[in-house]
Amino acid sequence: MPELSLPDIPLEQLQTGLRALDLLGILAFSMSGALLAVRKRFDLFGVLTLGSVTAMGGGAVRDALTGQMPPLFLREEIYVWVAFLGAALAFALGERTARFERTLSLFDSLGLAIFASSGALGAAALGYGPLGVTFAGLMSGVGGGIIRDLIANEVPEVMYRRDQLYGTAAAAGGAAVYLLYSHLSPAQTQVAATLVVLAVRIISRQGWVKLPVRRLPGG
Repeated sequence: MPELSLPDIPLEQLQTGLRALDLLGILAFSMSGALLAVRKRFDLFGVLTLGSVTAMGGGAVRDALTGQMPPLFLREEIYVWVAFLGAALAFALGERTARFERTLSLFDSLGLAIFASSGALGAAALGYGPLGVTFAGLMSGVGGGIIRDLIANEVPEVMYRRDQLYGTAAAAGGAAVYLLYSHLSPAQTQVAATLVVLAVRIISRQGWVKLPVRRLPGG
């Protein structure tokens, strides 16, 4: 198979851009978790907790699956501060935060893509097989949202929003990492996989693709 290539972007510039997107994802995840807590009438501590757990849950899952201990958010506290900031903003703005849900959804998709691709990349570096890399990407991307919904006593959104492919997008990013890892540099692989996740999210949000649902008699 011929070697693949992407534009020759300096590694330091790529890493800076990915880190910035990572922090944006943390901020968006935190605000989405905190907004759910506000709607559930949690107190300030509950809002900060749910927002932070949502933001850092996926990263913690990623680090656990790829053997990076302690988790990144404990080694670099800027992630914790950004999570607290997002939760505090959601608490201060209350339901007014809902006006920005379209923007938050964009950041949420970016966060999903970054976490899914980075988790899969770590698994690929450890020599995991195709299913292992894909699963690592999936769980890294959706882990925070699942934890958020379980704490808030909600059915995890990833399980029923068939009109917006969320977990499927994360898994697609993980699969892309496995396919590209041996042909591109790690940074280029993450960029490409991130774009795959975003593409799947955009396609599903436009209503062009939906997953089938099996209905039982009387259901």
